[in-house]
Amino acid sequence: MAEVLVLAELNPAGGGVRKTTLEALTAARALGEPSAVVLGAPGTAAGVKDVLAEYGAATVYVAESADIDDYLVAPKAEVLAQLVSEKSPAAVVIPSSPEGKEIAARLAIKTGSGFLTDVTEIASDGTATQAAFAGATIVHSQVTVGTPIYTLRGNSVTPEAAPSAGAEQPVSVSVSDSAKQVRVVERVVEQKSNRPELTEASIVVSGGRGVASAENFSVIEGLADSLGAAVGASRAAVDSGFYPHSFQVGQTGKTVSPQLYVAVGISGAIQHRAGMQTSKTIVAINKDPEAPIFELADFGVIGDLNTVVPAATEQINARK
Repeated sequence: MAEVLVLAELNPAGGGVRKTTLEALTAARALGEPSAVVLGAPGTAAGVKDVLAEYGAATVYVAESADIDDYLVAPKAEVLAQLVSEKSPAAVVIPSSPEGKEIAARLAIKTGSGFLTDVTEIASDGTATQAAFAGATIVHSQVTVGTPIYTLRGNSVTPEAAPSAGAEQPVSVSVSDSAKQVRVVERVVEQKSNRPELTEASIVVSGGRGVASAENFSVIEGLADSLGAAVGASRAAVDSGFYPHSFQVGQTGKTVSPQLYVAVGISGAIQHRAGMQTSKTIVAINKDPEAPIFELADFGVIGDLNTVVPAATEQINARK
């Protein structure tokens, strides 16, 4: 069976494997036998090999070096390119995070390969599915040059365990001087709440301009916490200072594709749709019956969010 390299995306400070990596391992099985690639500081792979094996990694390539950890993404792309040259895999699958996209682009240049970004599905013949123009068009594409490289959009594939050998294979790290031009001088771990990561959450509750104030976002947070969901915000809400920019969902923010997306007080502008239109089920709560978001929603509630959302939160909590 052909080998498919999957770049492992890990949580910072030894936080384990990100869900996006498990999704990538699952998607890669359509093309062949997945092998995980772990890049980082010495000791990085120790706590993640078992999980990678559980989700299908027949081999875990371990490239650990300060030369990788002390610099930005260039060394990672270089080491991955060396592996592609040595192993001649059928394809490379990378989580579609900001870093993953940059590594994929650099890898494509280094290997003379084509790559497809933000794919939502990979077929056994290598055909990738992408959502274009804010989800208005579905595109099916294939790479015809070099080793196909894909970046997989988060929450597009449900991770499925498929225990495999997970045999560790050390990789010799040799990084060129040109890849060491930008050094990391400090890392600050962001203080996170107990809520799921926005781009990985299976449920997202987002608030828009209709929430009306930063203080009133507590209504959004209450519903999110009752559902075990992440909190998002529209650009209008962020620009109004209601919520931090890091939670923005949309064309200039983050792209999410959860099982359930609840849009509260969001009109449904095309900019916001671009970041959430591929959600499996969309629920809209808005007092304006003509709001464009209702054209997209699977379920719509016309009403004042200050009445509807607390009532929904109360009912959900009562059922726990």
